[in-house]
Amino acid sequence: MRASLRWVLWDVKDTLLKVRASVGEQYCKEAERVGLNLSPLEVEAAFRHAYQHHSSRYPNYGVTHGLDGQSWWMGVVRDTFSQCRVQDPALLNTVAHNLYHNFCNAENWEVFSDSKKTLECCSSLGLKLGVVSNFDSRLEKILHVCGLRSHFSFLITSEEAGIAKPSPAIFDQALQRCGVPAASVAHIGDHYVNDYLASRSVGIHGFLLDRRNKHSQPDVPQEHRLSSLEELPSQLQLCID
Repeated sequence: MRASLRWVLWDVKDTLLKVRASVGEQYCKEAERVGLNLSPLEVEAAFRHAYQHHSSRYPNYGVTHGLDGQSWWMGVVRDTFSQCRVQDPALLNTVAHNLYHNFCNAENWEVFSDSKKTLECCSSLGLKLGVVSNFDSRLEKILHVCGLRSHFSFLITSEEAGIAKPSPAIFDQALQRCGVPAASVAHIGDHYVNDYLASRSVGIHGFLLDRRNKHSQPDVPQEHRLSSLEELPSQLQLCID
């Protein structure tokens, strides 16, 4: 007999909420506070380069290299501004420290209009909710200030887990927290590999959120695709006995 759905796991960034302004704009706004006048486009390009470099050299916030999320992100910020000809170490540290903490503020995040209603609908179906996210330890505070934390029974971040999606191991940790077989769990996220393929590789019901119709992979059947979270509850009801 098919297992009945009991839990729904969630990705967060670009699934439930997104950064409100571009990184270039937010970084330049903070730089202005310490007297720097920089181009958002230049800073955005520098950030992408710095982020890719640090992600490659120190994956998952450098947890296997003795780093943590704060030191990793501050390194990214310092590298970003260094590429934009800011060389004062004290100034770089000040901006990096401020930006790390700024991203815990609600004004830097935008909750998608369909997020809260969908979370409430899932709970009303009798489903328990958890988070599996490639995020650092600030996630709990961010979800709290954005009014979403109360919906979830647990959060698993890649920094705290010591392993990141798409590794099946982070989903194994989540299944242990759920205490039910994978067939009784669904996962929703916007990343084809990290969310859809990874969750399904351990037997979880994976759904791919594709708000902008950018995913064209032929191995994702239509019933596993969501153009909006509003489509999710009716799909989940099909999995509930």
